[in-house]
Amino acid sequence: MYLEKERLMCNAGRIKERYETLLIFMRGCLKKLFNAGYSWVYILWIHLHVGWRFWRWRVYLWLQQLHITESTQNSMKQTLLFIRHGQTTWNIDHLLPGQLPGIALNDAGREQAARLADALALIPISTVISSPLERARETAEIIAAGRGLTLQLEPDLMDTNVGRWSGQKFDELAKTDPDWKAYVKDPTIAPEGIETFPQVQQRALAAVDRWRTMDSIGAYPAFVAHADVVKLLIAHYTGLDAGKASSLFIDNASVSIVEIESEHIQHTQVIAIGWSPRPGWLKPAILEGQKDKEDSPVKEDSPVVENSEQKT
Repeated sequence: MYLEKERLMCNAGRIKERYETLLIFMRGCLKKLFNAGYSWVYILWIHLHVGWRFWRWRVYLWLQQLHITESTQNSMKQTLLFIRHGQTTWNIDHLLPGQLPGIALNDAGREQAARLADALALIPISTVISSPLERARETAEIIAAGRGLTLQLEPDLMDTNVGRWSGQKFDELAKTDPDWKAYVKDPTIAPEGIETFPQVQQRALAAVDRWRTMDSIGAYPAFVAHADVVKLLIAHYTGLDAGKASSLFIDNASVSIVEIESEHIQHTQVIAIGWSPRPGWLKPAILEGQKDKEDSPVKEDSPVVENSEQKT
């Protein structure tokens, strides 16, 4: 009788231990699911909120376009433009460029940059600051062309230093390198010789703050950089954790826009995230139509045909 009771107590102890282990496991799974769900909901909220701000800002520019240049003289607000470089062959081949030199834009990338420059024609860009890497510098030169601006180079806007992974294909790394898979999962931790996302964010943000606080920078500085850099800057201004920044989508030759009150740095608004515009995106449709009619010779008996704008 005594042995039977002891055996039952031992079994009960094992069941309780297994139950507690299972409970801890389930709590961990639920916590991970909650954190992942919260992150995606927060990112969705960011895009929706920023989208609404963008359309309000766009309408404001339409209404104020005749006075926008004058208003920048006494404005206490800065509008920061964060631009990703145009397409390269490395983007098409899914190669990891990192900070390797000699990677220039391809023909499509130069066309993308030219479209972006046309789309931003209404904005009186005051300064153009670029990563010194060729793909960013070439994009910046196209953006600055015709504005009478001297291109400024900033090494702290360079792409993430991915060390030994530079020049390799994303797919191959995902299959063969566990360090790469761990880095993609959590870019806040990296092997030796590789930059973490917080490190990239820190240097890029320091560069932006250094430039934007210069007296000669003006109200509309444009920073031309790389996808990771733009993502991490936007993550900072939206309050998104640096480790989640890769969830943001920043296309080639796209612009992200942030408004900052010069006197109150805490009054910051993200206006656009990764917008790939078509020509005339900031111009009222009525004025664009009038311009087309003025520029196109029309015979008395000839119908007017409107040209559709090419989308990115």
